[in-house]
Amino acid sequence: MKNANLLVRFLLELSAIAAVAYWGFATASGLTQWLLGLGAPVAVIAAWWLFVAPKATIEVPRRARFAIELVIFGAAAIALVAAEQPVLGILLAAIELVSGTLNYIWSRT
Repeated sequence: MKNANLLVRFLLELSAIAAVAYWGFATASGLTQWLLGLGAPVAVIAAWWLFVAPKATIEVPRRARFAIELVIFGAAAIALVAAEQPVLGILLAAIELVSGTLNYIWSRT
């Protein structure tokens, strides 16, 4: 079950990056479109790598890591809703909440 959650979490990471890139390209134009479309995914990757990944660069308490993770994926879900993809946004948020909760519980062991 833990391995299945890792696969779901990997797919969520990819989904979050795709969501913020899509939002950037769908809601802006010109240089702003490229900055949002490329900058937002870079921000998601950086935040994940620094604080949330299993071997994160910056060690933070488990609760803080869980909160950061929820903010990252919550922002991705909001980006999808803003890009007029509410069903995908809600689906991403719901799956992340379940997966993040399982990860939080399993990280205690």
